[in-house]
Amino acid sequence: MRKNSISLEEVKNKIKELKGKNIAMAINRGRKKIDYFNAIIDNIYPSVFTVKVNEVNQLDTQTFSYFDVLCGDVEIKALSGA
Repeated sequence: MRKNSISLEEVKNKIKELKGKNIAMAINRGRKKIDYFNAIIDNIYPSVFTVKVNEVNQLDTQTFSYFDVLCGDVEIKALSGA
């Protein structure tokens, strides 16, 4: 496990800034399986946030915790032009 240079509150604030914007996500599902997709942050709750996936073959909502982002299992990058 790597040392984090940001706090959980900073992760929450960054995700709040990205709400409603197009993002690229990389999800580490374990056993060398990483999923990549584009999504929009839909809702923000105290412990989790939801995203709506924009892919053609995946039209669903997924939920992630802020700790998933903090520990590196979920990576989020804002897409330019969003």
